[in-house]
Amino acid sequence: MSISASASEHLIYIGTYTRSTSKGIYALRLDSTTGKLSTPEVVATTANPTFIALSRDKSHLYAVSEGATMATPFAVNLDTGKLVPDESRDSGGKAPCHLMADSTERCLVVAHYHNGVVASLPINKDGSLGPVKSVHQHTGSSVNPDRQEAPHVHSANISPDDRFVIVCDLGLDKIFTYALDAATATLTPAETPFVATEPGAGPRHSAFSTDGQHVFVINELNSTLTSYAYDAATGALTEVDSQPTLPADFTGDSSTAEVRVHPNGKFVYGSNRGHDSIAVFAFDTASGKLTPIDHTSTGGRNPRNFDLSPDGKWLVAANQQSNALNVFGVDTETGKLTPTDQTASVPLPVCVVFAN
Repeated sequence: MSISASASEHLIYIGTYTRSTSKGIYALRLDSTTGKLSTPEVVATTANPTFIALSRDKSHLYAVSEGATMATPFAVNLDTGKLVPDESRDSGGKAPCHLMADSTERCLVVAHYHNGVVASLPINKDGSLGPVKSVHQHTGSSVNPDRQEAPHVHSANISPDDRFVIVCDLGLDKIFTYALDAATATLTPAETPFVATEPGAGPRHSAFSTDGQHVFVINELNSTLTSYAYDAATGALTEVDSQPTLPADFTGDSSTAEVRVHPNGKFVYGSNRGHDSIAVFAFDTASGKLTPIDHTSTGGRNPRNFDLSPDGKWLVAANQQSNALNVFGVDTETGKLTPTDQTASVPLPVCVVFAN
């Protein structure tokens, strides 16, 4: 296979929609010196793996199947990039859209958009999944009649110490905190069960700061990025700062999608769909404040997702409507992005994960 390992390359997995020509999960390599991408190859045939996540030790990859109520584990071979599937499991709700395993790989938490459910499943020692243990059904609505008529759980992000799960509900304008018992793969509402966002914000995805003391939430509907102080003892969030992800003079339709933190902890990135850009923010760890510093076109349409290489030198953006991955160089001192001419074709790419 052309994606076999080289010491100077990063392995990347791509989740896709399979409603056109895609067959499932793709893999390719990025040259760590030049940013050049290899030709993508299908490494797992599976339906609509629109979000994928690796275990912390990179031994397993977990994928949703958005059109079905399924989560699927795959054993990972980092040398060849190959994925070996295990049995899919019912994930506990309709239209799973996000999932994450705890660092000890004992529990998988899954977010379900359509019916507003967050659920947890045990992970067996061999990486396979057990039946659902916890199902939490959200209820209510918010101010946007088109997008917030009901709960829409969009992500479930496990804290670095595996004690809590931060759950963004776009439909309710609330960010929930659940206590996680990884040993029993169960979730219970935290002492402070949620924090409310600005009405109509639509919280979508979250990311922890590198020191674990802050959480960044990207809000899909009002195109903002919000910084929260995180209490590791209780899981509670306290808003510190919120900044627009769009330039002040932008007047078109746009929504946000993904948020990522640079490995050096100094910068936070968010994607705009419509403006079709990556917004770059400087982050002050002492104050928790964000400073907008740049916008860079993703070179395509609808950047649903992107990821940064572990060395922080490259960013790969998935332009869903352009069927393309585009590579950007990252200035690790300023955080700014520089477009390259490196690109690869993948049908309807919607999730980017660097494996190494």
